[in-house]
Amino acid sequence: MIDKIYEYDPAAALESEEAIAVFLADALETGDSAYIAKAMGVIARAKGMTELARETGLSRE
Repeated sequence: MIDKIYEYDPAAALESEEAIAVFLADALETGDSAYIAKAMGVIARAKGMTELARETGLSRE
């Protein structure tokens, strides 16, 4: 029997502001800058770059 491997995008699980806050807090607690940067990318995908840029006052770039 061959098991199937499925792609998982953690951004799909971040459906609320509370879930995003918990996810980010967990990343920040690690103190690992690479992990925090990766978590910020996941959050950006979850929220959409345009909305994130609007909320932070930063450009999409």
